[in-house]
Amino acid sequence: MPDDLFVGSRPQDARSWWLALTRPRQEKALARDLCASEMSFYLPCTPSRIRVRSRVVTAQIPLFSGYLFVRLGESERLRVLQSRCVARLTPVKDQERLWSDLRNVYRLLDFGQPILPHDGLAAGTPIVVRTGPLAGMNGTIVRSAGGNKFVVHIDLIQRGVAVVVDAETLGRLG
Repeated sequence: MPDDLFVGSRPQDARSWWLALTRPRQEKALARDLCASEMSFYLPCTPSRIRVRSRVVTAQIPLFSGYLFVRLGESERLRVLQSRCVARLTPVKDQERLWSDLRNVYRLLDFGQPILPHDGLAAGTPIVVRTGPLAGMNGTIVRSAGGNKFVVHIDLIQRGVAVVVDAETLGRLG
C-alpha cells in the first residue's frame, strides 16, 4: 500500500478502485505481487498472536479474508487478472464511497485498538450457502447460535428446515 493512499482527499487520476476476490489464502501473496509491481492497493490487516513451534509470534491477518482492494488503470487491470492469486476482479461503482470507507478502516486500524470483522449476517438476512454439502441453497438467517455458527432457515417445498452451518460457508444473497 502506498504510504500516502489515505492522506488528504481522494486521488484524482485515471485509476479506479476494483475489488479483487482472491483464491483461498492468497491475499498476502497478491499484495506482495502488487507491491513488487508498484501498484496501488489496500489490504487491511489486524495483528493476531499465534503459537509457532512453542514460540508466540504476532502475525498480520487480513481483516476481510478473500478480498483485496486495488486502484488500477486499464493496463494494470489486465496484469492483475493474469495473476494466479486472483479469482475475480469486480469494478467498484461508487469510487468516492469506497475510498471513504477504506480510509475509515485505515484510521481505525491506525488507532491501535483491537478490531474484529463483522460480517453483517444478522437475523433476517437473505443468504446463499456458498460451499459445503448445502452449496447453492438459499435461505435466511434465523438467529445466531453463538460464535461463528448460525441457524439458517432454508425453504424446501413450502416448508422450512433449520440447520447450523459455519459462517464461512455463507454469503449474502443478491
